Amino acid sequence: MLMNLRCGLCFGDAVIIILLASVVALSHRSLANVELETERTLAIVKPDGVFGNYTSLIRKIILDSGFSIQREATVHLDEDSVRSFYAEHSTKSFFPNLVKYMTSGPVLIMVLQKANAIADWRTLIGPTDAHKAKSTHPDSIRAMCGQDLERNCVHGSDSRESAAREILFFFTETFSEGTILKHDEL
Repeated sequence: MLMNLRCGLCFGDAVIIILLASVVALSHRSLANVELETERTLAIVKPDGVFGNYTSLIRKIILDSGFSIQREATVHLDEDSVRSFYAEHSTKSFFPNLVKYMTSGPVLIMVLQKANAIADWRTLIGPTDAHKAKSTHPDSIRAMCGQDLERNCVHGSDSRESAAREILFFFTETFSEGTILKHDEL
C-alpha cells in the first residue's frame, strides 16, 4: 500500500510538473506574440512620386508585402508644416531644399500596419540616396522612383517613437487639409 501511495504521488507530481511546463510554454508563446505584435509606421509618397504616377504601384507593393493601409491623406503641404515636421533637420545645409521640394506638389501620406512595420517599410524603400539604391537595392521603391539623395520619392519613420510622433502630426483633429480616407476593409 505504501508502494501504491508513492506511485500515486509520483504520478500526481508528474501531472503537476506537466501542467507547470504547459503554463510556462504558454507564457513564452504569449511573450513571443508580444514581439510579433503589429506596429504602425508613417509612409509618405513625396511630390516626385505623386507627379511620376507611382502611387498606385507603391500601394500595390505595400499591400503585396503584407501591410495594411490604416489611413491615408493626399495633401499639399505648406512651408510651416514641412518646417515643423522636419524640424530635426533645420540646421542642416539641405533643409531649405527639403522645404522647397516637399512643398512643390501634393504628397500621399499613409499609416501602414503589420508586424515589424517600421523595419520592413524601411527595407522596402531602400537607402536614402536613390543613386545608391539603384545599384545596391535595385528592387527598392527609391531605386524605382527616386532621383537622388534629396528627391528620393518616399519617407519612412525610423523608430517607434518617430512613427508615433509622425502619425500624430498628420492624423489629428487639427490637421484638416486634404482628403483623409480610413481603410475599414483592410
